[in-house]
Amino acid sequence: MRDVAIIGVGINRWGELWESPLRDIFVESALEAIADTKVDHLDSMYVGCMTSGLFIGQEHLASLLADYLGQNHLPSARIESACASGALAAKCGYFEVASGASDIVMVAGVEKMTDVGGDGATYALSTAADAEYEVYHGVTFPSLYAMMAVEHMHLYGTTSEDLAHVAVKNHKHGAKNPLAQFPFEISVDAVLNSIMVADPLHIYDCSPITDGAAAAILCPLEMASKFTDKPLVRVAGIGHATDTIALHQRKELSWLEGTARAAKQAYKQADIKPQDLHCAEVHDCFTIAEIMVIEALGLVEKGKGGSAAKEGTTALGGKIPVNTSGGLKSKGHPVGATGVAQLVEVTKQLRGECGERQVEGAKYGLTQNMGGTGGSAVVHILEAI
Repeated sequence: MRDVAIIGVGINRWGELWESPLRDIFVESALEAIADTKVDHLDSMYVGCMTSGLFIGQEHLASLLADYLGQNHLPSARIESACASGALAAKCGYFEVASGASDIVMVAGVEKMTDVGGDGATYALSTAADAEYEVYHGVTFPSLYAMMAVEHMHLYGTTSEDLAHVAVKNHKHGAKNPLAQFPFEISVDAVLNSIMVADPLHIYDCSPITDGAAAAILCPLEMASKFTDKPLVRVAGIGHATDTIALHQRKELSWLEGTARAAKQAYKQADIKPQDLHCAEVHDCFTIAEIMVIEALGLVEKGKGGSAAKEGTTALGGKIPVNTSGGLKSKGHPVGATGVAQLVEVTKQLRGECGERQVEGAKYGLTQNMGGTGGSAVVHILEAI
């Protein structure tokens, strides 16, 4: 197997992009990723997208997006694993390059979520849950994560204020990201006094509905200097695991076993430990999600995630900065694009290109992207060479 490098990245401004169809959103970020390199062709492409059929009535993205990128006849595949679709697309591209099957591969993610109303978006997102045992009975993702939060509070003493500090921290980071959907700071009081969506989760505990795309170009590490003059970034480790799709079938509602297993694989391949990381982008679809994820990744002890943001552990300048991009909470969450966007942020961190939100001396960075309530999880570890 060959070592694989990320040689180019691209991401567009995320938000409610009423004037842009999905194909144009994708092409914008894809062309930016290409322009970030010196490549003159692509051998293959993988695109993560959760459910374009329900959001915009368009399937068969493999053909559509290759065509509109000006790459008709390119081998292309659309990858789906709920909200982990983008990271899984990146994993597929990684193994195509590592195996020697291709040299230049684009991995991307895209979602256009605002062309339907609130009910339509809720239904589309609900397809990441168990249709018969959860969705049929009226359960939505805010309510599922609310149950996870309630158990975490019961077991470990986590409070609503702890959740609020996650949102405040990520918005503070996002305010330094000009491409974020909501690039502004908020206060703990604002979170706690915002509309209750599913007790104990307020609306400021929830990630937004977002349109957006992100892309990256992969090639063998041994060829990377031919295609870029920028600092090299190696994919040092990948982990991928699943868990029960239905929350009630798990031994512990507030423990993400799929993420823990994926992280273990990635750490082993990269030959590092959690304490070796300098930054991480994780799946904070709800504030409680970040708390559970950093525990499953081993960044904090199990049960100690609730206080991490409040104590500054996961803030810029803290022990392990988490979601320097603003995370899903501030940057936005176009579900199929999120996993690739996390790779874009960490790649830029390892290159030293993040400006005000730069983590000084970053050598190792991690991304964690998951589908549903953690029914699928993909972890990447990147290394600055």
